[in-house]
Amino acid sequence: MKKVDHIGIAVKDLEQVLPYYTETLGCPLMKIEEVEGQKVKVAFIDAGNIKLELLEPMSEDSPIHKFIEKKGEGIHHIAFGVEGIEERMAELRENGVKLLSEEPKPGAGGAMVAFLHPKSSNGVLYELCEKK
Repeated sequence: MKKVDHIGIAVKDLEQVLPYYTETLGCPLMKIEEVEGQKVKVAFIDAGNIKLELLEPMSEDSPIHKFIEKKGEGIHHIAFGVEGIEERMAELRENGVKLLSEEPKPGAGGAMVAFLHPKSSNGVLYELCEKK
């Protein structure tokens, strides 16, 4: 793991919560994009030494929608920046870590991502994030 790349925060409505981050906290909005494969709209917030990704579900079958229904809005995942994501996934599997997918998937910001199952990491959803 190179560093913590970002923290993902599940929200019901980006338009409603963005003023808190940009006006109240004074953190710049970097961009907003849709990730069709994850069924999520993402707002990238610059929080100084780390990025926040605000995650709004685009449909009721989005993993983020299901998360919010079960746990409410809040921290969804912590992402580690990695190099060689496929190799890192293989190493984790060899060490008994269960992953949520067999292969990396396209994520926000053009990254390739893979998630570790929370049951393998003491209840925390971690993401591996490889940026080009």
